[in-house]
Amino acid sequence: MSHMQEQTYSLSAAESPATERAAFIRRTYGHLALALLAFTGIEYYLLQSDFAVSMAIRMTSGFSWLLVMGAFMAVGYVADRMAHSLNSEGVQYLGLGLFVVAEAIIFLPLLLIATRYSDPSIIGTAGMMTLLLVGGLTSTVFITKKDFSFLKGILSIGFCVALGFIVCSMIFGFSLGLIFSSVMVVFAAGSVLYTTSNILHHYHPSQHVAASLSLFASVALLFWYVLQILMSLSSSD
Repeated sequence: MSHMQEQTYSLSAAESPATERAAFIRRTYGHLALALLAFTGIEYYLLQSDFAVSMAIRMTSGFSWLLVMGAFMAVGYVADRMAHSLNSEGVQYLGLGLFVVAEAIIFLPLLLIATRYSDPSIIGTAGMMTLLLVGGLTSTVFITKKDFSFLKGILSIGFCVALGFIVCSMIFGFSLGLIFSSVMVVFAAGSVLYTTSNILHHYHPSQHVAASLSLFASVALLFWYVLQILMSLSSSD
């Protein structure tokens, strides 16, 4: 690879020509939309299936949820590495698909409770609220063009603290409650802000699959806790 090729490949989307940057953004958000549609379709199939309840019970009984979380993080790591593959576009898409399936599976118990033991319309409300929040955060990044990479350390510490609380809640049997979910919405919003900024400032225009996976993960996290809050408020009525 020549020096000129290396220099071109090192350019971020923000540093690339306007047409190339615009094409990268369209591909990234187009792939995000497809990932969200695939997630919705898989989830709909799982929720309509006869084995959904038994599968959800097995996932959440005892300390099984700890194993599920551990497996999800491992799959997420592998999927992200695949999406960043420089050798094969097919491997990139396989990584994105693998992550979407993993998200659909880990969401199953929560969505099952929402559809069968709460108000099913809450899911649509949570989805709309999530999309509005993501839209606002995305606009902030694209309008200000600010690099939010400084959030990386804050988010890393926040992730470790949140994970610690989640593990302790399962071991000692206490509920995390509405306050924890509200804090996690702020954390997830920060993750969307950081990821969107990274897509613009640190991803190369050819990395649209990896960029869409990162963004999908942040959007899914935000949706999870927005839905948790709405379910908590609904149950307290």
